[in-house]
Amino acid sequence: MLSRSVLSTCSRRSLYYRSLATVVGDTTTLPPLDSPPKKGPKPLINTAIILNRSPFLTRTVGPFETAYHAYQGRLRRALHNPFPYEFYFKEGSIIETRFVVEERKREREAFGPTFGLDDDLDKAKAAAARAAAAQLAEQEGEHEAMMPRRHPADINNNVESLDRKGMRNLYLLLNTTNNDREVWRFPQGRIQKGELLHQAAQRSLADECDQYMDSWIVSRNPVGVYHPPIPENEPRSQATFFYKAHIMAGQVRPTEGINGFAWLTKQEIEKHVDKHYWDGVKDILSDY
Repeated sequence: MLSRSVLSTCSRRSLYYRSLATVVGDTTTLPPLDSPPKKGPKPLINTAIILNRSPFLTRTVGPFETAYHAYQGRLRRALHNPFPYEFYFKEGSIIETRFVVEERKREREAFGPTFGLDDDLDKAKAAAARAAAAQLAEQEGEHEAMMPRRHPADINNNVESLDRKGMRNLYLLLNTTNNDREVWRFPQGRIQKGELLHQAAQRSLADECDQYMDSWIVSRNPVGVYHPPIPENEPRSQATFFYKAHIMAGQVRPTEGINGFAWLTKQEIEKHVDKHYWDGVKDILSDY
């Protein structure tokens, strides 16, 4: 029977020869790995500003809205309690007379021109009251003519004026020349090294429109991206990130390289830009 020392020696020798066999087996050469694919050129990154002039006039009321408000006004006058004007005005004062005349006028606008005619028992007194109320209103300047809702810029079709289309959203478009071709586009520029997207957008707006206007960029996040067609002489793709901004004061002063500018509505922009450009920006603009 073998001793424990002999068995341990044999086991150590078997492990030694087994490790040698493993080392020899590991020295076999493996096939070379495929080289990683080459990366293409980096795309050109541009930033653009969609500069908006918000409406400053309320929309013109249509026939349906006019009828709706007239109906609601008649209901409100028919159901409300009479106004206690004797509590607020001195009896017999011209202020009380003026309120009564104006209230009678509002009631006839709501219920018809013949409403309340039977209440005017004394025709001469009613005429004197209306004359006194008109004189007071004239002294307070209430009959001054209001400015028309249509500006002279609309009549002359001055697309560079910020006063045109007061009920619509207007957007700034610049006229430039690209490859001997006239192009309308939003203010834009190439991003520089170490510059954030919103910083590049603000700088590009100042570079092309000068610094004689106050603008406010709504967010640091872009509202859209546009991928223009890749030209034949440019192997790299392009991407333009759009930022929404509002003009607060001032006006555009085009710098060198800009042929002109225009403040246009969404429907007018479609007629000035290319179809591919329009498809990329139409969903960003307001319909009204």
